[in-house]
Amino acid sequence: MIAALACACCLPAVLGAEDWPQWRGVDRAAVWRETGIVERFAADGLIVKWRTPVRAGFAGPAVADGRVFVPDYQETPGSRTMDGHERLVALDEETGAVLWTREWPATYRNIVPVFATGPRATPTVDGDRVYILGAAGMLSCFDTAGGDLNWQIDTVADYGVTVPVYGVAHSPLVEGEHLITLLGGEPDAMVVAFDKATGAEAWRALDTNSEAGYSSPIAIDAAGVRQLIVWHPAGVTSLDPATGRTWWAHDFPLESGLTIGTPVRSGRYLLITQVENGGLLLALNPDRPAARLVWTGANPNRTDRPVQRSMTSTPIVVGDAIYGLNSYGELRGVDLTTGERLWSSDQLVPEDRWASSHLVQHEDRAFISVETGELVIARFTPAGYEEVDRTHLLTPTTRTRGGGSNRFRQHDRPVLWAHPAFANRHVIARNDNEVVRLSLAAADYE
Repeated sequence: MIAALACACCLPAVLGAEDWPQWRGVDRAAVWRETGIVERFAADGLIVKWRTPVRAGFAGPAVADGRVFVPDYQETPGSRTMDGHERLVALDEETGAVLWTREWPATYRNIVPVFATGPRATPTVDGDRVYILGAAGMLSCFDTAGGDLNWQIDTVADYGVTVPVYGVAHSPLVEGEHLITLLGGEPDAMVVAFDKATGAEAWRALDTNSEAGYSSPIAIDAAGVRQLIVWHPAGVTSLDPATGRTWWAHDFPLESGLTIGTPVRSGRYLLITQVENGGLLLALNPDRPAARLVWTGANPNRTDRPVQRSMTSTPIVVGDAIYGLNSYGELRGVDLTTGERLWSSDQLVPEDRWASSHLVQHEDRAFISVETGELVIARFTPAGYEEVDRTHLLTPTTRTRGGGSNRFRQHDRPVLWAHPAFANRHVIARNDNEVVRLSLAAADYE
């Protein structure tokens, strides 16, 4: 009896419910660790638990402590300067009922019109606080229970931030007592850490010689220290998250500034992927905070030739292989240590420019939210791609057409680009019209 109790106490918490409190879930690792999940989808689709109307936005939901947090935006009717209001909506996770909303003024006049749809950054939940960084640079901290504003910073006014042409898109990171943001504030505030309770500046780091890009930072343990990994248009930098001191830096200049994917840590390796520079793999030093180059791939003409260049999608690493979607919609397996292509497949999504799908690992498979509005279960191996099943997730509502640019017009299509949340055996997804909670619990389909 005692042995049985001891074993029960040692069972990992992931057997129970697990929230999705920030961008890419727990630890920003895009790993869903719950059990009791469906092996295949029901023939008549997923069970809908609720649908709730929202306004437009690219930002996926965060789920924590029985609440779902979704940012959105509405342009002021008749506005000629793209002025409007961003908003954070808090929903009851079980019912979808609106618990509270809070909004603030936002101007999208400096954002490419086709992408002036709404917030990009998934909220970050930490205890009784939720943090949101709007597409126009407003950083806010709200109380999760009632939506009271704890503090708010206009980073454009206070830090000289230039809003990137595609809008501010990186999700703030809670690390210890700090909320860390990749701001691009001038002249020396590329990265800024705030006291997470008060909003007071704790430290700033790195000179700003370009836009901040769009990649969200991560924090890892390596070489016996905590390292904040920041990918910005000049390169990859590791900082001490407590002080902002630089541990190490690797130059990886990107003229376009399109740092979009999230850095991926796998064991001793750190992976960056991008269409122009073709990808970058660093090996982390186990004895001291440092990193060395393993491989890189150049692609100055943005051709489709390099093998390691996801654009808007972050790949996953399983064992010694990278699996990800390139910017033309081709799914690829790549050898992690050499950067050589293992295989390619066109089964996941129709080929088109700026293709995007979100990959989340679950046990020996992956759940993939495809931009066509489908959810796919698949397995990746060095030998190839095995699609297990797919079903309807949510109707795409965003279009990729753009202003006066022919390169956007010729690739106009409806897309679902917001990253869903996988929490408490459900998937929660949003488009420009609604948020929906669908069951992935095996017990619901017995």
